[in-house]
Amino acid sequence: MKQQVFNPFTQLNDYVPDGEPHVFGDRVYVYGSHDKENGDRFCMLDYVTYSAPVDNLKDWRCDGVIYKASQDPLYPKYRAMYAPDVVKGNDGRYYLYYSMADSHGCSNIFSVAVCDTPDGEFQFHGYVRNPDGSLMQKFGIFDPGLINDDGVIRLYYGVWHNWYEDPKFTVEDCIFHQMRILGKTREQVLQEQNEEGGCFGPVTVELEDDMLTIKHTPVHIIPNLVKGTEWEDHPFFEASSIRKVGSKYYFIYSSYKGHELIYATSDYPDRDFKFGGAIISNGDIGLNGRLPNDRVTRTGNNHGSIEFINGEWYVFYHRQTTKWEYSRQACAEKIKILPDGTIPQVEVTSCGLNGGPLIAEGVYPAIICCNLMNYRMPHGKCPEIRLPHIICKNDERIIAEIDNNTHIGFKYFEFSGPTKLDVLYRAGELPPNGKILVKLEEYGDPVAEIPLGNPSSWEKANAILNVDRNTVTPLFLVYQGEGEIELKEIEFIPLS
Repeated sequence: MKQQVFNPFTQLNDYVPDGEPHVFGDRVYVYGSHDKENGDRFCMLDYVTYSAPVDNLKDWRCDGVIYKASQDPLYPKYRAMYAPDVVKGNDGRYYLYYSMADSHGCSNIFSVAVCDTPDGEFQFHGYVRNPDGSLMQKFGIFDPGLINDDGVIRLYYGVWHNWYEDPKFTVEDCIFHQMRILGKTREQVLQEQNEEGGCFGPVTVELEDDMLTIKHTPVHIIPNLVKGTEWEDHPFFEASSIRKVGSKYYFIYSSYKGHELIYATSDYPDRDFKFGGAIISNGDIGLNGRLPNDRVTRTGNNHGSIEFINGEWYVFYHRQTTKWEYSRQACAEKIKILPDGTIPQVEVTSCGLNGGPLIAEGVYPAIICCNLMNYRMPHGKCPEIRLPHIICKNDERIIAEIDNNTHIGFKYFEFSGPTKLDVLYRAGELPPNGKILVKLEEYGDPVAEIPLGNPSSWEKANAILNVDRNTVTPLFLVYQGEGEIELKEIEFIPLS
């Protein structure tokens, strides 16, 4: 069988969210945070990068650890490195920007590391600073995004909350929360409140060639107060990222809704951005009118960006696993930028960067499903709720707590004709009594039925799918019955 790639495109035991893709030379590199499998907080591990040849996005490799939290002088007071970005400086070296954090929030400082190669071992370089040498701590030091704009290095960053437009918050509430979230003193908060744009919202600033010193005071690029504006339904929250497409600037961010990546455009890098729309939601919310209650999986924060790779545009984002938000995985989809500059929202899929559907032959991990829903899936962490989710148990990555009417969806497979479908399953914590219906559409009629037993260890059950040759279709496995099952693998065995 020819080489294929699916979502997540990283190793299945690796969790690299907040991905920033960049083409450097003949490879595309994805830089992100690094979550721990079954972790109990964000960004517990050191930075790694994944890369692939620009002409073969099926051939991803992990380039290993490129930078350790212990290399930052703020360690161990701050142990986690939040979402980073990398930019190539005018000196030909590669600069990694990030902020350190602890369980209470960020350090309020941007750190910088440098390396001669994009995948090598970065070394600590310094902190972003003001022209007088003092630390640059203006506004919300969070989620850096960078661009080398024809020799001009621009840094974008920021965070936003709606406290100033929510009547239940007093001014003192707002001050307290800003001190807590942003790691600022009361004096810093009061000073920034009086400046245009306030503490919140995305900002940008130019850097000197030393890649540390800012050239001017950071300026806001999107309004802080959004009621009655084009930003009201999808306000900026975090995850600043910037790309230049032709002569136009695309600002990509995670909205306050959390699950979606939004874009805005401008003819200028530092002003006049106009709301564009959603590029992707990790629950497909909004796609073809899908409502939040019908999200295709449990949703949570999202972070990523777009990149032009070998003549095509792609969006990189992350999905949620477990019932927490601390083990997120890298995914990607092809997108289109239309002649008028708009980007239609794309759906989450299992085939992602494969360049087409997956071949319905051989064994696939069940956790590459792109839809995992029982039509009561929540947003955010929910450890107290029983619901289908992806988890690692005893070093096996499985779907657990599959209960009645759980839809496990894969998009897309191409069949060569009639095929036997095996599912590798076992009983869950609540003894099952049911069956799996096989559908080729979410709301379609079943095309096959797989009767199940109550095995305590992994066991195969199967059905015959009578499909035509060259059929490209989603595949939905729908559990019906009592109790719960767990699912590890699916296997396709062509019969012709």
